[in-house]
Parts: sequence; C-alpha cells; structure tokens
Amino acid sequence: MMDRNTLTALLLITLVLILTPYYMEMLSPSAPFVEDFVDEETKQNIQPVEYREYESPPGKENELITPPKTIEETTIRVENELYIATISSLSGGSIKSFEIKEHLKHDSSFVNLIAPENIKNLLVSFKDFNGNQIQLDGGWVLQSKTNNYYVDETRSVTFTNTLNDKKITKVLTFYPDRFLIDLDIDITALANNTLANTYTLTWLGGIPPTEKDSVTESTYFYSYLYQGGEMLDVKVGQGETFSNEYKGQTDWVATRSKYFVTCLFDDSGDQISGSTISGSYENKELYDLSILLQSNKVANVSLYLGPLEYERIKNLGVNLESVMDFGWAIIRPISKSVLWVLKSMNNVIPNYGVILIIFSILVKLIVYPLTKRSYQSTQAMQAIQPEINNLREKYKNNPTKLNQATMELYKKKGVNPLGTCFPMLLQMPLLFALFTVFRSTIELRGEPFVFWIKDLSAPDVIFYLPFKVPLYGDYVCALPILMALSMYAQQKMMQPAAAAGPQAEQQKMMQYFMMGFFFLLFNSFPSGLNLYYTLFNVLTIAQQKLTTNTKVKAVRV
Repeated sequence: MMDRNTLTALLLITLVLILTPYYMEMLSPSAPFVEDFVDEETKQNIQPVEYREYESPPGKENELITPPKTIEETTIRVENELYIATISSLSGGSIKSFEIKEHLKHDSSFVNLIAPENIKNLLVSFKDFNGNQIQLDGGWVLQSKTNNYYVDETRSVTFTNTLNDKKITKVLTFYPDRFLIDLDIDITALANNTLANTYTLTWLGGIPPTEKDSVTESTYFYSYLYQGGEMLDVKVGQGETFSNEYKGQTDWVATRSKYFVTCLFDDSGDQISGSTISGSYENKELYDLSILLQSNKVANVSLYLGPLEYERIKNLGVNLESVMDFGWAIIRPISKSVLWVLKSMNNVIPNYGVILIIFSILVKLIVYPLTKRSYQSTQAMQAIQPEINNLREKYKNNPTKLNQATMELYKKKGVNPLGTCFPMLLQMPLLFALFTVFRSTIELRGEPFVFWIKDLSAPDVIFYLPFKVPLYGDYVCALPILMALSMYAQQKMMQPAAAAGPQAEQQKMMQYFMMGFFFLLFNSFPSGLNLYYTLFNVLTIAQQKLTTNTKVKAVRV
C-alpha cells in the first residue's frame, strides 16, 4: 500500500531526483564552469596555463615558411558496415560528413556527426621560429587511385604535403566494424629545422545536435579532459565562449552530445603533452578539441567518432565510458546491470517494448516477497487502527505515554510500522536506474513499441497544446494518463472501507496529490519508463487483490 509515509518518501526522493541538476548548476560558477573530483595535487597539474612563446634558435629568426601550393580539393567516400564518410584533402583528411547507418534521426534520415560549417577538422598547425601560427589546411595531396572505398578489411588512406621542400604525411586507417580511425602523422622532416618542437592536432566543430528535442539534448553537451586517471568536464554557457589550455601528459580529450561522442586519444599514453578545449554557444553548443604532439616523432593517435554505446567505448580501453552518466554512485551498478539485461534480451526479442513488459514481470516476481510483506503489514496496521485511535484519545494530553502504549501495542500484535514503507523504498534505486537507462542510453533511442509509441526513449506524444503548462509541458502523452489511473486504482483498493475522520481525509488528499504530481512529472519522461511503471502498477494491483483475499495476519517484518 502507498500509505502516507510511503507517498511522502516517494515525493521527497522524486524531488531530489529532479532538483539535483538545478542544485548543481546553482553551485557552479557562471560558464564556462568545471566540475571535477580530483585531489588538490592533480588539480594543480591540470589548471589552465599560458604557454611561453618559443625562442628562435640563432640563425632561425628570419626563416619563413613557404606557403603550400594551392591544390584543388579532392574527396573520397569511405563506407563500412557502420557508417558512410566523406573524406576531404582539406587539412589532410578532414571528415566532411560522417553518417551513422544504424541510429537514424526522427525523420528516418541518417545522423551526420559533422556540422556542415566545420569541415576542416583534424587540422595540423604549429608555430615557426618567428612565432607565426601556421595552419596546414591546404596543400594536401590524396595518394589514392580510387575515390570510393568499401572497408571490408583494414584500409589506410595517405595524404602528403610539402613545406620548404620537406615532405609531411598523414595516414588515416579505417576498420570494417569499428567507429575508430587511427591517425599516423609524420612531421619529423620539419622538426628542429622549420618549426618549434611541438604541433597541434585539432578537431573543429565538436558534435552537432542530432535530436528533435534540442532543449533536453543541450543538457548533455559537455567537453572532457582525461589526465592521470581523473576526468575533468567543462561546459560553456549560452552566449559565451572560452578557450582553456592544459599542460601535462593527457590520455584523451572528448566532447559529447546526448547520444554521440568524439574523442582524440593516445593508446600508448605518452604522446599527448598538452591540450586545449574551446567552447562556444551561439545558436548551438559546440566544442573544439586540440592535442599537443611532439614534432620529432611520428604520432600514432586515434579518433573515436560514433555512438555512446557502453560496451563499444569501454572496449577502447581508455576509460572513455566515464563520460556516460549512470546516476549516483549507489545507482550505477544497478543501471549498468539493467542495461546489460535489456541488451541481452534484445538478442532474442527484437522489440524493446515487449522486452520491457517481460522485464517488469520479472522484476515483480523478484520483489514479490518484499511487496507481499508490505501489503500484509499494511493490512495488520489497518486491523489495529481502531485500537491506535483509542490510545490517541486516551493519551491525547500525554505524548510520551501515547508513544509507549503504541509501541507496546505494536509489540503485542507483532506489527512493525516500518514494514509498510521500507520494502517500497528498497525499489526506488531500481526506479532511478531505469530512469537513467531509458533517458540517456542510445540502445532505446528511436526504438518503437506499438501504435503511437514510436520512440521508447522519448515521451509518447499524441498531440501538442497551443500553450505550455508548468511542469507538464506543451504536449499530451497517453502513457502518463494510464499510469495515473493505475495509481488511482491501486490507492483506491488499499483504502480501508471503514476509514473515516480527519486522518483518513488527510491521507486521501495526499494520495490524490501524489497521483496528480506523478501525472504531471511523468509526462516528460521517456515512454519506456512510463510503460514499465504502468505495467508494474497493474501487476501490483493484481498482487494486492490476491493478498487482500487472504486472511489478514499480523506479520512481523
């Protein structure tokens, strides 16, 4: 039974869940802001710093870089089982488009992970001995006899450039079943001769928005830096820009949207000697990522550009999965377990809606002993309610005596008042884990169920309103209505037939308030969560019906 104590607890926990992001925003300074959980020593090593200008060696002060020849842009098409990409000779292998085959947009078109205005990514740049910034966005020649690759095995594409009669190369290696692109950059011919001892590789444009609900999606946009086993996250505020430089050996830099991520990382862990993260938020939120490499060595780094699929990015072996939010520390193991169970079931059952129905039945069977005791405890409490009322009347002017007499009655009857609430609260971590999985993991993105439910990761909108209701939104969904009705039926069933008086009315008002509150709140929740919660309520009603028909027993829980 959802008695007053349980309903109050549910309300408080739900409010904590909803208000925590806003509380964290209040604690953070105006953007750009940094949220990190590192010790002071590590924090000192990753504070933004200003790099000292390079001093020109004797005799190099007036040496100029000969601009590369103007060469017509060429492109190639690279396709494997996961994506279709267009690679340009600009910047020596800039990715002009990167279309994901499996994860489609809401209009069934391919998701393109490259913003149209940011087609000079993977840009190599450096300072010459006179302090001039040189960007190698032109002059690259594609060394290929074909402009169309289908990657059914590991394939490499080479780009070359010439500066001051010295040759530099960039090799991109593609794999048939991975979103990974390896980058081998050889600029050693210029080292200690034309440029300083470091150069940068920059990813421009971050990840563009891909979802229909851009407002919700924007809350997931972040940039990240990983150094010394600790992750630093950085976010830009609306209408602002920033550029932060970080010194020290770096494992990777990354930026993500709600469902996708791009990351420049170093497999060996000793090649990236610094990094820069730049953010801007005008019409949309975008981040540029730069890594600092040594010019006297051939760099072997990698680019991951693809979906935030937990197992896929975990298998990279660089802790990139830490950018995924699985909830509070106590919730994370449950969230990951739920995701694993759902994905495992999907190997057999293709429809995630059917999977959620089966999953809710399995969960109900697992928690059946707990909920059964809760209902029996509730019935036992109802059975002794007249005696409790008598004690309240008898000791209304002596609270201490009332508490003692009440506890003696509980002990005599074998009733634990916490038995009505505690088993219910044990299920809250699972509800929070489901909320996290349904809302933020890509596995449920775009997955339909039946009829009007086209996306289990989004609300099941049936029509839009011409205005916006606070907390509710500007659209009407069907599943939250069914969920609220199931809550009402569940609460109605558990109300004692002979209940009367101010306390009964107070409890009834609390139940109606919670039903209305959940109805408003769940309207913006993923339809998968609403489907699970509604079915769970229906199963709970059936269990309550079964328990109510048994003989009422006083149970010690």
